Amino acid sequence: MLDVVNTEQAQAWNGPEGAHWARNQDRWNAVNEGFNEPLLDASALTEECRVLDIGCGSGQTTRLAALRAPRGCALGLDLSGPMLAEARARAERDGLSHLAYEQGDAQVHPFEPAAYDAALSRYGVMFFADPVAAFGNIGRALRPGGRLAFVCPAAATGNGWVEALSALNGLLPLGDLTRPGLPGMFSLADPARIREVLTAAGFTAVTVTEAQVYGTWGSGARDAADFLLGTGPGSHLMTQVDEATRARARRTLEEWLHAHETPDGTVRLRSTSWLVTADRPA
Repeated sequence: MLDVVNTEQAQAWNGPEGAHWARNQDRWNAVNEGFNEPLLDASALTEECRVLDIGCGSGQTTRLAALRAPRGCALGLDLSGPMLAEARARAERDGLSHLAYEQGDAQVHPFEPAAYDAALSRYGVMFFADPVAAFGNIGRALRPGGRLAFVCPAAATGNGWVEALSALNGLLPLGDLTRPGLPGMFSLADPARIREVLTAAGFTAVTVTEAQVYGTWGSGARDAADFLLGTGPGSHLMTQVDEATRARARRTLEEWLHAHETPDGTVRLRSTSWLVTADRPA
């Protein structure tokens, strides 16, 4: 990996957090893949498109973009070595030779100027140390008139996983878990902030549209509770309390999730996000 300025995130995504996401990539895709088609459509990809996927993780969106651009190419960029290893293995399995993955920090990565027609991201742009610098760097990688499209979480209250963890208030120290304005999951929850950042980074024609989908979090309440409490936020919260409190929190969460089981037993929760598009000036 070349220069990194976002060292805290690099450590997290190359440590336990990155290992968790790589190990559970299929489960995370089941949570988030409802945004894939809206995101790819908003990216306005053509068959010859050169696509950049920012914060690509284990690479599902990069592979889908490559399929939409069979005579083009796709590059996935991410900080996480463990997730990129999974991405490369999946691409090789699928026989996709016109895509590649690189490990790097989007804020300072030395992209070839004007090399891409489109840049996209599914939940990969909320953790920049300096979002204006990062989006500016991404913008310079786009050709004049190129399109940026990404999905990021909207207000915490519209997201089922936050509602689930909020049911544990009083048992776990939820604190600033969902506070906007920080490098973190909800740092771009305010549409005005999105427009401010992208405009400062040199983009024009910014649009911010609400998108809601339901994702699958588990095969039942117990399975979904195990998964939620094994995520980075869940695991961190559980380490802050004693064993008896952890047991009570798990029971409480299972009860809350049981009410969200579908007739086939799966747990599906709502995700509310912003679908954002912007253009590099022609």
